[in-house]
Amino acid sequence: MVINSSKVKTEALLLICRDLITSYKQTEDDIFDIDKQTKDFIQKRIDDLLVAINLATHPLEYYNRNSKISTISMVIKTYHFIKNNLSKQFKDGDKFNPSMLCFSLLSTWFAELEITFENKELIYFSIYPYSEIYDKLLLNINNDAYKELNINMINIAEKSMFKLYKYRFK
Repeated sequence: MVINSSKVKTEALLLICRDLITSYKQTEDDIFDIDKQTKDFIQKRIDDLLVAINLATHPLEYYNRNSKISTISMVIKTYHFIKNNLSKQFKDGDKFNPSMLCFSLLSTWFAELEITFENKELIYFSIYPYSEIYDKLLLNINNDAYKELNINMINIAEKSMFKLYKYRFK
């Protein structure tokens, strides 16, 4: 059986992003001193992204129930590869912006590396206006600490996606 490694990696990435969005939505902490308009902008984009991710992936129970199927097993292993890679790049106590990390991961994978660009199921992620997010969260922000944090999220995302791109299944 031939397995499309790009699709497997992409599905694992989308699952990571779903987890990041869930963590963003569950966070009550307001560690960022940003205006309400920016917060609302992020919330709207995150909500839209979550809908698209849920359409492109299965519920968590599906992966748990079918973990012995080779493709699902590969998705799960790739998910853990991405998660471990991201975890290694953070130190205890580091500030973390899950929304920017999520946008940056997807932007690097779909826009920069153009992975699964021709896959109609994932076209939403390929044509998503990532530049609009970057403009709002980097160029149009007055909080230097928040801007620096977002740049750090981009760097972490790029390193992780380049490693994922080179990742080979065992």
